[in-house]
Formats: sequence, C-alpha cells, structure tokens
Amino acid sequence: MQPPQMHIQRHCRAASRVSLSLLSSTFSSFLPNFVNPNRISRGKTKDPTFGGTARVCASGARVLGAAQKMVSAAAAVESVSGDKETDMLVVVSFYKFADFPDHADLRKPLKLLCEDLRVSGGIILAPEGINGSICGTRESVEKVLGFIESDSRLNGLQRLESPVSPEEEAIHHGHSSASPLAAGEDAPFRWDHVRVKLKKEIVTLGMPEVLPTEKVGTYVDPTEWNALITDADTVVIDVRNSYETRIGKFKGAVDPCTTAFREFPSWVEEKLGLPEHVDLLKKLEENGTDCAPENCTKTDKGTAPPRVAMYCTGGIRCEKASSFLLQKGFKEVYHLKGGILRYLEEVPKAESLWEGECFVFDKRVSVEHGLGQGNFKLCYGCKQPVSDADMESPEWEYGVTCPYCYTSKSEEEKDRARARQKQFETWGVIGGPDKGRRPLAKADDNGTSHTNPNQPPSPL
Repeated sequence: MQPPQMHIQRHCRAASRVSLSLLSSTFSSFLPNFVNPNRISRGKTKDPTFGGTARVCASGARVLGAAQKMVSAAAAVESVSGDKETDMLVVVSFYKFADFPDHADLRKPLKLLCEDLRVSGGIILAPEGINGSICGTRESVEKVLGFIESDSRLNGLQRLESPVSPEEEAIHHGHSSASPLAAGEDAPFRWDHVRVKLKKEIVTLGMPEVLPTEKVGTYVDPTEWNALITDADTVVIDVRNSYETRIGKFKGAVDPCTTAFREFPSWVEEKLGLPEHVDLLKKLEENGTDCAPENCTKTDKGTAPPRVAMYCTGGIRCEKASSFLLQKGFKEVYHLKGGILRYLEEVPKAESLWEGECFVFDKRVSVEHGLGQGNFKLCYGCKQPVSDADMESPEWEYGVTCPYCYTSKSEEEKDRARARQKQFETWGVIGGPDKGRRPLAKADDNGTSHTNPNQPPSPL
C-alpha cells in the first residue's frame, strides 16, 4: 500500500494535468476568436462572429495574457519530478526593475503556482518590476523563478541563494514534495505560506520619478569593494535603516540613521545638499554624521564632490538610491553588487571590512560571514533584532516588548501583544508572524486529538 504522501502527489499531478488540458483547450479555442491580433485595427474589428464592426473589449487582451500565464504555471507544476536530489531546501532572494504596467495579471497565477509547489515567502509586484524572497525545494524554487522569467521583461533576475542549515532542512515540513502538509511554521521565513502583494514600488522610496531602468550607479564586485571604500576620496553610505545598521556595517560607513527607506531623500537634501555647491566631506563633519576619520580626509578637489559608495542588504535599495543621487547631480556613484550578502559569501573573513552581523528579513534574523546563522533573535513586538544581552533586560518580554520598543508602546498595546502571544502559544505556533495556519493538534493524555488533522488551514 502506498503511503498517503504518494496518493496526494499522484492526485495533485493528475489535477494539474486536467487543469493544464482544460486551460489550453478552452483558451486556444475561444479567446483567439474573441481577441484576434490579426483582426484588430485601432480598437475595432471586422469579425462575422460579432455581426460586423464591433469594438474590441479592452480587457480581452488582458484576459488572454492572464490565461496564458496560468497555463504556463500549470505546466510548471506538472513538470516537477519529486526526485530526492532536487528536494534540497533553498532560500532565494531576487528582484528585477522593469517597465511592468500589467503586473497585476501575474499575481494570481504566481500565487497559485507557489502554493501548488509548496514554496513560501513574500513577493512584491509593482509597475517598476518584481522583488521577493522565497523558500522551497530546489526544483520547486527553480520552477517558480523560471515561470517569472518566462516574461521577457523579467528575464535576468538579480538573485542570491542562501544556504539552509541541517536543522532547518530537518524541520522544513511542507517544503518537501513528499510531505502532505502545508509549509510549516518552522520554515526559515516569517510566514508559513506565500504572499504575493501588489504595490506602487517594489522598494518604497516614495519618488516614482526615480527610475533605475533609466539611470543607475556603477556596480562594484565584492572582490573590488575593499579597495574602493578605503580610498580617502570615497564616502561610504549605508542606505539601510537604523535597526539594521545597529548590529553591523562596513568599517567607516556613514549611517543616515533612517527608520524607513523613504527617509533617505530627505537625509540627502539635509546632510549632503547639491554637490555643485558643497564640499560633501566637510558638510558631513559639520552635521555630525557618523563618518569615520578615514572617510573624512580632505582632498585637493575643493568643492568637487567625492565619489560615493553605497551598500545595502541585497542591492535593491542601492539601485534606487544611486539613481536618486545621479539625478541630484553626483557624478561618481558606486554600489556594491549583490549587497552585503554577496560580500559575506565571497570575501574571506580574514580580508573582510565588515563589522558585526547582517540583518535579514526572514526567520534567520541575522547572518555572519559565509551566510551562516547569526546570533540575533527577533522582537515580535517591533520586528527589531535583539541580542542575548537585550533579552536579559527587564524590558524584554517574549512576543511583547524589548529594550527598543518598551517605552514607545502603551499598556494597551502591550496587553494586545500578550493576548496575541497567548493565542500563538495555545495553538503551538511559535513566532508571532506565523499566524494564519493552525498546526496539527497534539493528542491529550488519552490519545485523543481535539482537532481534525485533515482540516485545511484557516484562511488569512
């Protein structure tokens, strides 16, 4: 008798074959007659099907495009082999800036594909492109990325793969194609499912006129980064937020002390000004910005702006930040290709100029050189990283507050957080953000289970 997993796999693949067949036959027979590109001329068509001249429904082309995406997604599910060699768990971050006005059409087929392949994480779609981090088996993740890149505008994703520890591999639950469970709360993400969101920007700067597709700074490989940032004429700027820079940054880097990326333009206006009218190094010193001596040495260039080197976690924020500085008139703007993560992956620790750990936006919280697991945990009250020393503070309460948010939260907010944490603990879901899926109930002392193991997860 085959195990339940095999039955589920067989039925899922059968369902995907039926879906693929139905979608292909339906849309190939109907929609070409409805929206035939050869018959369209300036919004009208001569088609006897409609009894003469008729205006083509503008949404028809969008429906056709979305249908084709869903057919491709169904084909991707059908082609997953379930080979043990491809069942290794991987975490991949990716992004691509592109002119993508019809981004909303991708949301449904992409979300369904991730769910069918048991890929978890978060993906953002916007008119300027795509940004995401996903986790799943290697084969499933590659299928999702391949599906995304099947759109020529999104081909050539900037991507970075992170290793998964043996402990994470052992508990990844639904990330295994052999498991009947949905992705479990122990997965290396804040969510145990996939979220595909539609937004105005894939990384929020609040300035839609800044277009990395038109103008962007010069990429610098990790192996060449040290030489650039140790040059006395280079100002190194960390474009991340203060809760990230607090646990680690490059030696001598300027910390803008922002709480959100959208504050970066204001910081540039206030602290840097226009390069044509200011000695940038002098202005940084006068404003008391955290600028190490080796990056504040005066040059013989007078008021000419020095070169600026920028970095962030994976590179995406620097795309916009460098584009913004170029628009402001800065001439030499560089940014670290692949961000801190690629630097930590490629540059030996003995040669590294990185100090501390790097905050990441998943359950790992922080990583060290080689992208190994860091030492920080997450405060679910404010989503900031906390150290072992922070958790010794009387202001630390698991799932409620930490030294960085204790004074800013009202007693009412703390009580709500305690109630939420109690609910999570009752259901056995540890890690606040993992709400939305109830784990299988544990049997009592008599061996009786109080929930239906086959009950689907509660809706979000």
